Amino acid sequence: MLITHDTRCALDTVVDLVNTAPEDGGAPDGLPDVPALADFVRNHKMSDVGVLSEFDLSAVRRVRGRFAAVFAAPDARSAAGLINELVAAAGTTPRLTDHDGYDWHVHYFAPGASVADHLAADCGMALAFFVVAGEQERLRRCEAPDCRRAFVDLSRNRSRRYCDSRTCGNRLHVAAYRARRKEATG
Repeated sequence: MLITHDTRCALDTVVDLVNTAPEDGGAPDGLPDVPALADFVRNHKMSDVGVLSEFDLSAVRRVRGRFAAVFAAPDARSAAGLINELVAAAGTTPRLTDHDGYDWHVHYFAPGASVADHLAADCGMALAFFVVAGEQERLRRCEAPDCRRAFVDLSRNRSRRYCDSRTCGNRLHVAAYRARRKEATG
């Protein structure tokens, strides 16, 4: 599956957005306030975003929950329905642009769109490409029992199981190794 630069940026953005949500009652929200949202926008180099407000923060949190549902969707039909709702609500307006030193690419949000609509349109379309390609199963959650972070499996053979093999994957492999050693020594 060919993934263009702007699609990859949108995928990274949607994964990071979903992962700002607290997974349980004790975890802090990764978007606690408007300055945190402004940092998120800046860190993801989102263009055409104006002054942010509490309304934007609330709208982005709602969109974030809808994207989380896409990652939890049991099948392509369910994911497609959720993505269609997100993209339609954003008032998608595809247009070609070559701003900020980037080559031609497509923005799916309307000029002057809110940050929530911007995210819903661009990130929704990036996820839509996976459903269209029959690759919805690549939209995953980490299999580490204490993690559950979202990620997109871009491995060749669709075998990635952890959000980060250096942390979650390695931690579980070390725990399994220690359990085998303990059992062997008895």
